[in-house]
Amino acid sequence: MRTNFRRSGRMVALAAVAALTTSLLAGCAKDAKDGSSDDAGGGNGKGGITLTVGTYGVFGYKQAGLYDEYMKLHPDINIKENVTTRTDVYWPKVLTRLQAGSGTDDIQAIEIGNITEAVQTQADKFVDMSKYVDKSQWLDWKNAQATTKDGKLIGLGTDIGPMAICYRKDLLQKAGLPTDRDKLAQMWKGDWAKYVDVGKQYMKKAPKGTKFVDSAASVYNAALGGGADRYYDKDENVIWDRSQGVKKAWDVAMTVATSDMSAKLKQFDPTWDQGYANASFATVACPAWMIGYIEQKSGDSGKGNWDVAAAPTASNWGGSWIGVPTAGKHRKEAIALAKWLTAPAQQEKVFSKQASFPSTPSAYPNLKPAADTTAYFSNAPLTQIFSDSAKTIPTQVFGIKDQPMTTAITDVGILQVEQKGKTPAQGWDAASKEIKDVLGQ
Repeated sequence: MRTNFRRSGRMVALAAVAALTTSLLAGCAKDAKDGSSDDAGGGNGKGGITLTVGTYGVFGYKQAGLYDEYMKLHPDINIKENVTTRTDVYWPKVLTRLQAGSGTDDIQAIEIGNITEAVQTQADKFVDMSKYVDKSQWLDWKNAQATTKDGKLIGLGTDIGPMAICYRKDLLQKAGLPTDRDKLAQMWKGDWAKYVDVGKQYMKKAPKGTKFVDSAASVYNAALGGGADRYYDKDENVIWDRSQGVKKAWDVAMTVATSDMSAKLKQFDPTWDQGYANASFATVACPAWMIGYIEQKSGDSGKGNWDVAAAPTASNWGGSWIGVPTAGKHRKEAIALAKWLTAPAQQEKVFSKQASFPSTPSAYPNLKPAADTTAYFSNAPLTQIFSDSAKTIPTQVFGIKDQPMTTAITDVGILQVEQKGKTPAQGWDAASKEIKDVLGQ
């Protein structure tokens, strides 16, 4: 998976995220001074046409050998991957080139935090892929996020971030709670508030120095990712201050923030990593890509102590698409490559290399995590849990300012309450002020 997951649906961050299978981001591109690098991606130099693929972080296409495989199948094609590690460098550069009508790659990746902006403001700069693919290959909600009001599909789905709850059996057992994944899933099924209720039970007999969750912000993101509404309605109106999805996620996060059940850690900060290593919290809301991160950060002491259960509600945190700019010199060939890279068979191969969870349901029966990873998580049926979630995630409306609005709530509002002792009302006021600044109000 890629290195860009702290905020937005997957909410953009410059943090290493990981694999269900092999080592965490083993092939991650090195940062250049501007966050960019050119990678031939296995080009053989013999192709009559060179196709460029613009990505951020690690998409896994090169790592899974897909470029080499495609070039063997198509000797007239040479593929060059242009990698920009940081999304805050990548996307502005793409926008500039789209507007100029030149300089784009033949294929451009689009992150979930940018997909709405691309759909609403750049759709005419991308090929309508609905004319070239069978859309039923992808999850409906995944297609919907990349589709304009008049039905134009600007990108083909790559990965997604279906949600589960990862938990430490040893800590729950010491607190007198069930450790069976099915029993736990039943206890909090249908409502993140029930998950928090389990946290209250945990804290009554919590092992010394431990908390139930890593942070209130992680609970907010997970709960928000499972609601039907977020910050915008289907007509692109801003509704953050009256959204039921935001209100429910905020309320459950406030229950956590004003209690003693949170370790009060900021995700992807060094202290969060230490929290895994020290087993200082018992549960964490974890999308598929976080499995490898946990495995790495918890280390050998976590093997067999971690398990995975279904989340209270189906939820998504993360995902991307690849689109074909109309300004590309080789659109026909780029369309063919984009279709092939995102086909179920290729998504399976990327998963087998680095656990980017597919957006194509037909791939799910064939997904196999590495034996070491399965053992680490107590032989949990990882692909079943994540695929069940993926199939029932609601279609959510994302807006252009979705990402900074989430950041305002998690990094300003929630932290004011959780780490600085402010009241929920004061935290909401602080977040509201930040959001109004973001919106220019």
